[in-house]
Amino acid sequence: MLDPLVLAAIAATFLLAGFVKGVVGFGLPTVALALLTVTVGLPQAMALMLVPAFVSNVWQSVAGGGSRQVLRRIWPFLLAAAATIFIGALALTRIEVRWLSALLGVILIVYALVSLAGLRLTLTARQAVWAGPLIGAANGVLTGMTGSYVVPGVLYLQGIALPRDQLIQAMGMLFLVSTLALGAALGGNGLLEAEHGLLSAAALAPALIGMTLGQSLRRKLPEPLFRKVFFAALLALGAYIVARAVT
Repeated sequence: MLDPLVLAAIAATFLLAGFVKGVVGFGLPTVALALLTVTVGLPQAMALMLVPAFVSNVWQSVAGGGSRQVLRRIWPFLLAAAATIFIGALALTRIEVRWLSALLGVILIVYALVSLAGLRLTLTARQAVWAGPLIGAANGVLTGMTGSYVVPGVLYLQGIALPRDQLIQAMGMLFLVSTLALGAALGGNGLLEAEHGLLSAAALAPALIGMTLGQSLRRKLPEPLFRKVFFAALLALGAYIVARAVT
């Protein structure tokens, strides 16, 4: 883990992941997890992204002043998403890691295809009430198994007709509680070592630098095009992770 080339790859990964989040407002954990899985393996990637993911989503979850209103609406979903991460994380010590890596690749492919196609889940207020805990539970199990927070949780949040600013807050809340629960789950399964914590903390600097660069270039870049390139790259990376895992 302390090989200079590995350290350089980790720093470059978080610089890029931070840049993506700075431009489009999301993607730091997803990009970091996908690239680090290829570089250092899935369990280590999950541990390394904890500190940058936590710090980058604290602000996102409270910015805008409507966090109480958002929390009142989605707390059952968030509770289920956090509580079931511990169940999913048990797979890390019971299932061969390459199959969990393949599952991560499939999740990235689904997320990229749905986003590129512009598909949206649409739920009525009544449907959202009972679907929230169910989808949250599914999201938590998959997060515990793969470290990915996005499917199907983000699709649910997009489907309950939140205003744009509240949607960004809600995603920040999902990522924040998932990061905290994932850290606890990894520690409980003996997969979070002091070295991982130090490297994760060190990765915060390049992540923040990348976010700053991305934010400064946000107005100069055509965001719709950047999103298409981002999801196309995520699709290719997900396919590569699956192919690498099963061969």
